[in-house]
Amino acid sequence: MDRCSQITRKTSETEIEVSLVIDGSGQSEIQTPIPFLDHMLAQLSRHGYFDLQVKAQGDIEIDFHHTVEDVGITLGQAFDKALGDKKGIRRFASTSVPLNEALAECVVDISGRSFFVFNIDLPKTKLGQFDVELVPEFFQAFSANSGITLHLNSPYWSNLHHIVEASFKAFARALDQACALDPRSNAIPSTKGKL
Repeated sequence: MDRCSQITRKTSETEIEVSLVIDGSGQSEIQTPIPFLDHMLAQLSRHGYFDLQVKAQGDIEIDFHHTVEDVGITLGQAFDKALGDKKGIRRFASTSVPLNEALAECVVDISGRSFFVFNIDLPKTKLGQFDVELVPEFFQAFSANSGITLHLNSPYWSNLHHIVEASFKAFARALDQACALDPRSNAIPSTKGKL
């Protein structure tokens, strides 16, 4: 079963192309005009074992918001399409990932119902040129367009780069586990018979 997809999104603000292979080996080709976003998407690919190609252009002369959000939208749509009818997936996953002093926790339910909870109190500041408030914007856009319930939490951290990177790594690991095929069943993992 090939679980892959290609999605293109073009608006007056951005142009995004995403190619995704869920059952990959963690290879990525990321080309956006936002180096920190490239770094985070590479973490998603490597630690989730997703083969991921992203090409993005956007109106970054205004700010990074449209590009970051639209990459989240397009990536969410790519996962939704690649998962198809979701037969045999594990559906639920929970992962904690440390990065030095920071601990990020991610819980995922590939439920067909998008819901996003973000319990990490990030300051309104920048990492380099990247607005940190765009981190939850990315995950919100992904959740809304993938039909995935996503909770991200952190009980403690002190280094801003560490907690943001740990969040993407935890997301990658949880998403990989939830997308994984369970050898015990080829059924849709819901008593409703549909996700």
